[in-house]
Amino acid sequence: MNFSIIIPAHNEADSIGLTLYSLTNQTIKPKQIIVVNDNSTDTTQSVVESYAQKHSFISLIHNKSSNQHLPGSKIINAFYKGYETLDDDYDVICKFDADLIFANNYLEQLAHHFKNNDKLGMVSGFCYIEKNGEWVLENLTRKDHIRGALKAYRKDCFLEIGKLKPSMGWDTVDELLAQYYGWHILTDESLHVKHLKPTGISYNKASKYLQGEAMYKMRYGFLITIISALKLAHKKGSFFLFKDYMSGYFKAKKEKIDFLVSEEEGKFIRTLRWKGILKKFS
Repeated sequence: MNFSIIIPAHNEADSIGLTLYSLTNQTIKPKQIIVVNDNSTDTTQSVVESYAQKHSFISLIHNKSSNQHLPGSKIINAFYKGYETLDDDYDVICKFDADLIFANNYLEQLAHHFKNNDKLGMVSGFCYIEKNGEWVLENLTRKDHIRGALKAYRKDCFLEIGKLKPSMGWDTVDELLAQYYGWHILTDESLHVKHLKPTGISYNKASKYLQGEAMYKMRYGFLITIISALKLAHKKGSFFLFKDYMSGYFKAKKEKIDFLVSEEEGKFIRTLRWKGILKKFS
């Protein structure tokens, strides 16, 4: 299978070399790796150029954006800069972060899953972070959720869901829409990916309100938003985050911010979310 990989990178000189090294040593080589140097002020460019000189399938492009690290729009806008230069001849498109280390059979295992299920739209492994000298699961979400750091989409699925939304919540709404269109989602617990920078470590303070805004934009409704916000705040160990998430939700509702999904898609999403919630109590 042809894998095309886009990696947005902002000041990732300390990690992107390790990411590219792990990808160039895959048992199935990617067809393309496009690194988008997103307004970096460190040596990210020179690190990527050194790999591009050795591997013809690696290319570097530049993007100018804000230095504020808000989740969602910044990284997806950078992704699209890479997408604009993409060779259309691919089977799987990946959006990877620039701080990951992949096992050398990672792409081979993804290809195996895609080939064995024609309706598989998205697949990934699991992120692990280093704590006290050991690599442990970065347990921020459900185990059936594919993290935004390591998204891999079958081409037809990627196009049918309307590609990626430049908004906080993009890495949740993509899965919900994939299921709306009948695609399957898979996470492979045997694939451990080293995540060198824990999620959210460099986010701007304003980002804490965007999570609640995203729940509004995905048409969760009030009750599902409360449950989701409580669960996420609990996982992150802060009740104050719950208040921030709900503030973001009510602010978005008051300002009537545009939704990410249609009414019909929203109804499907709420039904899917309620099934998941009720399943935990059955």
